[in-house]
Amino acid sequence: MTEQIGVPEPGTVALVTGGNSGIGFHIARQLLERGVTVWIGARDLDKGRRAAQDLGPAVRAVQLDVTQPPSIAAAAEQLDTLDILVNNAGVNPGGEDITGTTIEQLRMAYETNVFGLIAVTQAFLPALERSAHPRVVNVSSGTGSLTWNSGPNPQFDWERVRGGGLAYRSSKTAVNAVTLLTAQALGDRFKVNALAPGLRRTNLFPGMSVGGDPAEAATGAVRLALLPDDGPTGALWSWDGTRAPW
Repeated sequence: MTEQIGVPEPGTVALVTGGNSGIGFHIARQLLERGVTVWIGARDLDKGRRAAQDLGPAVRAVQLDVTQPPSIAAAAEQLDTLDILVNNAGVNPGGEDITGTTIEQLRMAYETNVFGLIAVTQAFLPALERSAHPRVVNVSSGTGSLTWNSGPNPQFDWERVRGGGLAYRSSKTAVNAVTLLTAQALGDRFKVNALAPGLRRTNLFPGMSVGGDPAEAATGAVRLALLPDDGPTGALWSWDGTRAPW
């Protein structure tokens, strides 16, 4: 899948969780540039409003903490129309391999990256079902690919990270499974896909000096958000539009 990004129909509405910074902010900006009305979901509403103000009048902010059911329900009440859901909110709680990761770190990763993603998707399904072209994009990670984790791969220094990052990486493996099963459950009218954005310079990995431009990764998410009706569903895609292995 390397075709150009599609053109949305007039009136298309998108929600980007964690859209006030990092890859999410660039996803919001690029959707806006294509004529989409964008809602930024932000745990801190003030930060969400500042990001929306930076982007322009067609962007709105909604308080959305993906780990808090009342926050999710309140956000869903504000958006009765939705065509695109980008589950971008995520955390990296740290920890290393099985010997150096706490249960608390695992719970934190799964609470946001997996359970929060599922809860948000469930809450906004009624609005998405009313859309003529419903799209769900789950921002995952190439480090969650079991295939790539099983041996040398082009995505990361396998020998260096082998066995590490248990909390974050296993939570993204779960995201990949949730993506596939959601796509199967919702059928071909929905397009439900996961994105492997590659290593980017964001606050997800503080202090890291390496990594690519988050705007480049956002282009991959926007491509999936604007898939045509005959586009693919239930797959993991690298940011450059090539299919990645589970």
